[in-house]
Amino acid sequence: MSAMFPWIRARLDRLGILLSCLCVIHCVGGLVLVAGLGLGGSLLLDPVFHHVGLLLATIIAAVAIGLGALRHRRAKPFVIAMTGLSFMGGALAAPHGAEEAVLTIIGVILVAIGHVLNLRRA
Repeated sequence: MSAMFPWIRARLDRLGILLSCLCVIHCVGGLVLVAGLGLGGSLLLDPVFHHVGLLLATIIAAVAIGLGALRHRRAKPFVIAMTGLSFMGGALAAPHGAEEAVLTIIGVILVAIGHVLNLRRA
């Protein structure tokens, strides 16, 4: 059973990095399409995307980085990822637009860095 944890954690770290990249694409693409072209505002800026994204990011980071921290005993990946999740949570309180996108992008980059560091530590 213990041999399975590193495999699961590594998969979750990679999934977390992928979701972080997709989130950045969503934020930047959404702003470009909505602000630049006036397309898709009701769909792309729907708060459901942000709530579900934060929930997924929190679950994946908690499991992957939590297991990694228990294994390698280093706090840095955990602290960086939790700071990123805090930025993402703060973005939910910001009005739709550039402020929300900047907070979200900072957050997902920090979460992705936490996942990368977690992969390297293992």
